Amino acid sequence: MTGLRAQKKADKNRRILEAATILFRDVGYDSARIEDIAEMAGVSVGTFYNYFKNKGDILMATVSMEVEEVLAAGDAIIARNHDEVARALSELIGKYYDHSLTYLSKEMWRMAMSLSIAQPETPFSKRYTALDHRLSKQVCDLIRALQQRGIVRQEVDCDAVGELVFNNVNMMFIEFVKDEDMDVDGLKTEVARQNAPLARLMCLTAD
Repeated sequence: MTGLRAQKKADKNRRILEAATILFRDVGYDSARIEDIAEMAGVSVGTFYNYFKNKGDILMATVSMEVEEVLAAGDAIIARNHDEVARALSELIGKYYDHSLTYLSKEMWRMAMSLSIAQPETPFSKRYTALDHRLSKQVCDLIRALQQRGIVRQEVDCDAVGELVFNNVNMMFIEFVKDEDMDVDGLKTEVARQNAPLARLMCLTAD
């Protein structure tokens, strides 16, 4: 019975999240009403508040869902036997960017970033920052895995370089969500170009 109850709770949580993301995309984050989210999810407004305090909570839950899924996909990429630094970086970073608009629109990302910066001491901001740190660590883990396989020079500081790469990934993503006309393919191409010189410097066979 406990397992069934937990499954029903998870199903309601997912329905609310899915309804919210649809409405956020259709009418915008500010215009989406909690009453409409609850109706679309097939729950009462009271039930909604049993799961989320406000729209900000839903937005953070959606960001978390997106990041958790991309982290799992990233772990699988790190586990592969890569033979090129640039290609491995492009594959991992490409996964981040390809997945970024699965649940969130650019407008939703802008709102999430704005909330995290404007209210740095709130649980929302701290959770957003923690997710960013996990993504940064995953880039570091990829470089470390490549080093362990003998592809990256042993003297390379994997954490320092990984953090540097992720900081640029993040900065370019901010530019991406600010520009409604920029597409994911263009973003990936530009970041791959930026990473290419660094990848050559890290490579064991670099001249």
